[in-house]
Amino acid sequence: MKSFNIIGLNVAATDYSTAITWILEKATLADRPYALEAANTHVAALARHDPEFGSSMQKFDLITPDGMPLLWAINAHLPFSEKLADRVYGPTLMLKTIAATQSTPHSHFLLGGNSSTLTKLTAKFATDFPQATIAASYSPPFGTWPDSETEKIIHLISQSKATLIWVGLGCPKQEHWIAKNKHRLPPAVYFGIGAAFAFHAGEVKQAPSLFQKTGLEWAYRLAMEPRRLFKRYLTYNSLFLFHILRDHMRD
Repeated sequence: MKSFNIIGLNVAATDYSTAITWILEKATLADRPYALEAANTHVAALARHDPEFGSSMQKFDLITPDGMPLLWAINAHLPFSEKLADRVYGPTLMLKTIAATQSTPHSHFLLGGNSSTLTKLTAKFATDFPQATIAASYSPPFGTWPDSETEKIIHLISQSKATLIWVGLGCPKQEHWIAKNKHRLPPAVYFGIGAAFAFHAGEVKQAPSLFQKTGLEWAYRLAMEPRRLFKRYLTYNSLFLFHILRDHMRD
């Protein structure tokens, strides 16, 4: 699939169907760990602004356009006949991927969130996708982990034999963890999935469809969680716009 440099981040021009085909091919191959990130403006701007995070993102095998601004930036490079109709939104990709693994040998591991969140998620997926297998889940401690904690997580993933690992530790922790440990992770597809756990567990409300399609999901989420998200959106949305405009003027 084609990919384009969006303010320094190599983002694939892909849709859900193509992304899921790639995911299932790599999960079936199971020859090494593969990493997938559903990237929004925060991820793209942070990768450009923070060299350490940018280095972590270079270790991801597939980066999909989670945010509408990334979709628009990709479509600006594509002829009319190839323009993408929709983004590949991480929470939706998670649901579509789990649905696609029903009645297959593939299984899932949920890493992140607290115990109550994982209990809700497991129950929801069992109801919505009864033929899919959630092999295991684990709620790690908050804060910085000693190496022994990572060793424990790697052992749990290996023991579960899961082929699809959903890592919901929050950005940038989940991306750094996947990248730092990729060389020793069991063969599987690893996803940096952000807020999807909280959304699907019903703990955080997703933006209405109109907000999502018009690229205003950030405004809805900011209204819901102003204290936590104000600095992130003010800083990284502004950085994304700045770099997009500057790169455009250089071309």
